[in-house]
Amino acid sequence: MKSRIVAMALVFAGAALASAASMAQADPKNSGYAMFGHGSAEANVWRSGSYGGQAGINDTLCWRTGYWTPAMAVAGCDPDLAKPAAAAPATPAAPAATPTAPATPPAAAPAAAVRKISLASKALFDFDKSVLKPEGRAAIDREIIAKLPELAKIELVLVTGHTDRIGSSAYNQGLSERRAETIRAYLVSKGVPTDRIESLGMGLRQPVTGNSCQQKNRSQLIGCLAPDRRVEVEVKGEAKQ
Repeated sequence: MKSRIVAMALVFAGAALASAASMAQADPKNSGYAMFGHGSAEANVWRSGSYGGQAGINDTLCWRTGYWTPAMAVAGCDPDLAKPAAAAPATPAAPAATPTAPATPPAAAPAAAVRKISLASKALFDFDKSVLKPEGRAAIDREIIAKLPELAKIELVLVTGHTDRIGSSAYNQGLSERRAETIRAYLVSKGVPTDRIESLGMGLRQPVTGNSCQQKNRSQLIGCLAPDRRVEVEVKGEAKQ
């Protein structure tokens, strides 16, 4: 009777193993192990009662099937044989940004050049006259016309006539205007654009001698006031680079 009970137990155990093996083949992850057929892939494997002196599922040996191979190992049963999960391919690093060339600063505007030339009336006109003398034309050619090519562009030429204080204010105003207009006409004849040149008379209002000339003798006074009798030519334009 006892031998019959042992035989029945062995038959039952064999049937259980066969059933577990059949269920193990149904799970592709743990198909090399005998399984319960339920639970997670790591926890549904049949295990021995104890391993390493401690009881419990996490410290026991898994039951392998007869067709188990190392390729079927799982980390929960055979951590030394299980293949680590393939790491996700590393995302390629973004290419380094190409350094942006610094923006070219805008070209600076050409500097404005201003030339102010004062010509003595004695070199230009006879006393109390507004007719340009030959030596006056030569002075203008030398001091003004010869220097105009230094400018890339002429923006304005201003001709201003001045007189001394001898005579009435109205008379000196007219004389200064006539002399300024004479110089303007000569500059235009030398190529200065008509729309870029202006003339005006200041009469006796802007003396450069101030109150320094107090001679009683007329000839001496005329000589002392000579710097006041002048024509100023102011040229404004763009200097060449």
